[in-house]
Amino acid sequence: METYGLLSLIPVAVVIVAAIITKRAAEALILGTFAGAIILAKGAWWGTWFDYTLTEIGDSASYIIMFGMFGAMIRILDESGAAMGFADIGSKIANSSKKTQIFAWILGIIIFVEDYLNALGVGVAMKSLTDKWKISREKLAFIVNSTGAAVCVLVPFSTWGVLYISQIDEVGKINGLGGFDAYVHSIPYMLYSWIAVIIVPLFICGVIPLYGPMKKAELRAQETGRVFPDYHYEGEGVKEMEGEQKKAHAINFIIPMVVLIAVCIYTGDITLAVIISVVVCFIMLGIQRKLSLGEWCDAIVEGFKDMLYVTMLVLLAFVLSDFNDALGLTPYVIEKVVPIMSPHLFPVITFIVVGALAFCTGSFWGVAAISFPIIIPLAEALAVNPFMAIGAVAAATSFGSHACFYSDAVTVTCAATGLKNMDYAKTSLPLIALPFALGIIAYLIMGFVIG
Repeated sequence: METYGLLSLIPVAVVIVAAIITKRAAEALILGTFAGAIILAKGAWWGTWFDYTLTEIGDSASYIIMFGMFGAMIRILDESGAAMGFADIGSKIANSSKKTQIFAWILGIIIFVEDYLNALGVGVAMKSLTDKWKISREKLAFIVNSTGAAVCVLVPFSTWGVLYISQIDEVGKINGLGGFDAYVHSIPYMLYSWIAVIIVPLFICGVIPLYGPMKKAELRAQETGRVFPDYHYEGEGVKEMEGEQKKAHAINFIIPMVVLIAVCIYTGDITLAVIISVVVCFIMLGIQRKLSLGEWCDAIVEGFKDMLYVTMLVLLAFVLSDFNDALGLTPYVIEKVVPIMSPHLFPVITFIVVGALAFCTGSFWGVAAISFPIIIPLAEALAVNPFMAIGAVAAATSFGSHACFYSDAVTVTCAATGLKNMDYAKTSLPLIALPFALGIIAYLIMGFVIG
């Protein structure tokens, strides 16, 4: 593959700079993909961009269906009152603002199978409860995504764990252990992931005070009752808050969610799982005469409409990732960093570099797939604990999912909580900076103590 050196950094730089200037994610991603096409084509770049985009749309057809059905499920659970019914049950446990937030955090830990399921389940289940206690949607989004990938990497039976175990197996036995055992041994070294999960209740309980835009968002919600950013209440955005909301039994929410999780675990196919769950919603609500066939079909159509922007963002992020791969971004950065590695600095450099790549590319599994075959043998050559190396890579990719504001994980979280990606970036990134800094310090200390 042709290497592009420093030029490979340009598309990501364009996205970040454009997002800061425009405060819009989609436009920034489009500009980034344009930059990638221009570098690759060295001439008539429009055709190259069009080819990459069409190819990705074809390859990602299942994602288009999945996000659309997510939207349909959210619509059905909201409009039928099933989500409100669950909120009524939840309110008996979560009978204060702090308890409600802790309840959301615990739900996020329980739904560890897949980060999409986590975002959908917790986001939809908790938004009525958090609205009741005047908790900003920005805070809810932060809680939801903090228990997404960060929890998934800590559980070897999650989609993240299974994928990473298979990638470690391809590298070969580590200290005589296969992929599963090696991964389990590395879990204590996933320091950022542990910190990111643990720090959430510290923010909730005020042990660590909120700061920056998130503090302002919470003050706005508590003082005015506006749980959404102010722009939401202008024009069309206010519709979600208007009108009498139906109520249904909590079981109408719980059973479809259990089916969703169970089918996902059994088949490993989240798209099939959400389709079956939507059908279960229709059967249950149809028997109760709370949803007609026509209303069900309308909800599916409206759900696809609701998720159109989400789907576009995810596809654009995938296209950007394709251009980054073609330009050789990840191998180039790792190749430049390897010479400065030393046993004591190995874990912290690995965490920072892989985390930066995951954040910039939005391709967490892809970055891990490239990193493991390089990082693990290098750790063994430098006599560094290989389990610590695996833990640093896994934790770094979970940071990317936690922080990358145009990634699929953040996009699904924002869709479930009714926010825009830039709302998440503005309010959550300053808070995420704290566990990231603590992670750097922890890996630095660990490198000198254990490395």
